Amino acid sequence: MQYLQSTDAGTSYLRRAIELLEKANAELEPELLDSATARDVLAAYGRARKLVDFGVAAVARKVDDAAVVSRATGIPVGAARTTIELGRNLKAAPELGAALQTGAVSAEQAKEIASTEASVPGVVDDLVALANEQPFHVFRDKARTLKLEAEQHNSLAVRQKAARAARHYPDEVGMTHIHLALEPLVATPIVNRAEADAERLYKKAKKETGQPEPFERYLADAFVAMLSGHGKGRASRPELVVVIDYETIRNGWKLTDDGVSKIPGVGPVDPHDAKALAEDALVNAVLRDGKDLRHFKRFGRHVPPEIKVALELGRPPNFEGPACAGCGNRFRPERDHVDPIVARGPTAYTNLEWKCNRCHDAKTKADRKAGKLTPPRPDT
Repeated sequence: MQYLQSTDAGTSYLRRAIELLEKANAELEPELLDSATARDVLAAYGRARKLVDFGVAAVARKVDDAAVVSRATGIPVGAARTTIELGRNLKAAPELGAALQTGAVSAEQAKEIASTEASVPGVVDDLVALANEQPFHVFRDKARTLKLEAEQHNSLAVRQKAARAARHYPDEVGMTHIHLALEPLVATPIVNRAEADAERLYKKAKKETGQPEPFERYLADAFVAMLSGHGKGRASRPELVVVIDYETIRNGWKLTDDGVSKIPGVGPVDPHDAKALAEDALVNAVLRDGKDLRHFKRFGRHVPPEIKVALELGRPPNFEGPACAGCGNRFRPERDHVDPIVARGPTAYTNLEWKCNRCHDAKTKADRKAGKLTPPRPDT
């Protein structure tokens, strides 16, 4: 790969590009664009930004001074350091460098790919394709999952335990920020209980006022209630589900080379830790070759425990946990009947999927507009 050199020709190209961008910015009038044109212009600016990302990373590697990179690009010093590191990775991984050089990925996407490639060699092409097909948060989750599952056999649990931490600090308006870094087996049930309490507070406010506050505020209230011992601490969803393959259990709860022990949607966990929690009845352990739950169904709003657990796993064969079927968001997942209950849709694994709050509301409105929320005639 040939990186941009500080030649007169290279500098001339950059100056011309800057002049053209300045002219494009001066003539840009977003309010006059229709929706289709706005999308095209946005795509063009996005491509230009990705191309600039390559040049910045490649040259930052040569400069190798975070303070200089920070001043030149207007990014924090910490981000400048990761940009320099990205430049080094581009030189070491030609396929990734080519993807950034041609504007196929952004610097943020390239950093995720480089980090994953270091743990899972040979995934660059697949992740570049995924980066162009999915929103960033979906792409990042997939890259993170690949990396963690590869590192599970390399003392990941020990490093996670050593990484636990807590800190708090005030901000400019006097609010206290609390940051916790906890192991997944510890954090997941805590988060699930808090989100369940927050959801109850949100729905109560929506029913009483019609205009609830943002969900994050109720989540803050729920954590305060839990810490003070006043939270209900009960969730309609299982608090914790761990997928463990049968061979790992037969191997004395020691992970086999191809073994699986993970919290769907969160990441790998040590099988021995999962076993300890299972003995305290705090975990739903699902054997990967165990009972088939997909055909269990009933009619009505109540979702049986078997189906709740199956839904927590996510879709096979990867079992990556709850994620919105519309946008891939994992925050505040809600169970949605594909065919509404009022239209006699069954409460079955095959008729239930996850939706985030926004996508769920949009589907409900679309179903209502299409007449799907009108009960069928008794004789049909």
